[in-house]
Amino acid sequence: MIYEMRVYSCVPGGMPALLQRFETTTLRIWERIGLRPAGFFTTLVGPSNQDLTYFLAWESLEERERLWNTFASDPEWVAARAAHQQTHGEVVANIASSFLAPTAFSTIR
Repeated sequence: MIYEMRVYSCVPGGMPALLQRFETTTLRIWERIGLRPAGFFTTLVGPSNQDLTYFLAWESLEERERLWNTFASDPEWVAARAAHQQTHGEVVANIASSFLAPTAFSTIR
């Protein structure tokens, strides 16, 4: 198992709309497609309290490529994202992504 850590840096005031989009739309689409979220976090103390950090679990990089492309081109997602942007504007200023492999002694595998 590998994990993708994604950090979304929101524009000022954008976090509530982003969280609402994940909770009401994105997660439902991910479940239908087969994406496996492993956790979502907001920053209490750190460089920016405007960051949403989340983890996705993947069997392989090939699976990630296939399922992420399926998600990105999903008609329901494309329409929902466009409607969200029309209502709220762009709420994410930057996205950073890292792929992580658990160590032999990690409690998460």
